[in-house]
Amino acid sequence: MSAAQPPGDDAHQLLVVIDPVARRTDGESVRIAKDVLSAGSHAKICLPDGPEEFARALSRRGSRRPVVVGDDRALRRAVALLHRERESAESALALVPVGAGAALELAHSLGVPPGAVAAARTALDGTVRKLDLLVDDSDGVVLGALRIPALNTLPDAAAVRTGGTTVWDTCRSLVRTLVHPTPPSSPAPPRTHRLRVETDGVLLNDLDRPVESVTVTSQGGDGGLAEVAVRLPSGEPVTAEAKAVTVSGADFRYRADIHIGGPVRTRTWTVRAGAWGLMLPVADG
Repeated sequence: MSAAQPPGDDAHQLLVVIDPVARRTDGESVRIAKDVLSAGSHAKICLPDGPEEFARALSRRGSRRPVVVGDDRALRRAVALLHRERESAESALALVPVGAGAALELAHSLGVPPGAVAAARTALDGTVRKLDLLVDDSDGVVLGALRIPALNTLPDAAAVRTGGTTVWDTCRSLVRTLVHPTPPSSPAPPRTHRLRVETDGVLLNDLDRPVESVTVTSQGGDGGLAEVAVRLPSGEPVTAEAKAVTVSGADFRYRADIHIGGPVRTRTWTVRAGAWGLMLPVADG
């Protein structure tokens, strides 16, 4: 994270894009955010019904500074859209986090204050912080952390789309448990897979050594470097700092913030230093 920058002359010309999930989840917080933002700025309010209208509203912002009212998924969508326009570094983005607690972990880890009033005031009077961005070779983005866990520990993509297991799945599982109780057994060995991990062209792990997980984060590194940690079944993780990390091996899935990607056989992530700006509270002192 680099030094704070003051907002520009258009700081109070806002485009407020309210994600539809936020409107369904917590209408009262959305109303409060609208009132605070409208009272303190010349705000244009947009109420998109889906991702396409969300993208269209953001692309037509003109000189207005975008404010997203929504959860981590809405924040990630906005940054990805600005990145594809190649304007993420020039556009200062603000977020008013609205959603369930688990859907706001990324926003809070980045320093966005909880609560509609505090976050809306930060959108008006905060400072722009330049943050690093992890960009992969398919133009996907990671704002916080990238995780490649062991095989079969990420939900299936179809389950994610349909909201997970069904009631019938749960009932069948319960019946099987009652009819055929599972005998006690010793703890299962940790799940592992074999991945080749290279950081700036230097080999960190090869296919002959199984790993439990790989984690890459752009937060906390100096000079636009990502922190890479390869966790082994035993012992301390193997770590490095690098501008680019390439992971390859058998088909693997990965979690980029809250988005599940893959399966892929190889993927490279590169740090873009100071690639996007987020409005955060003014630091004391």
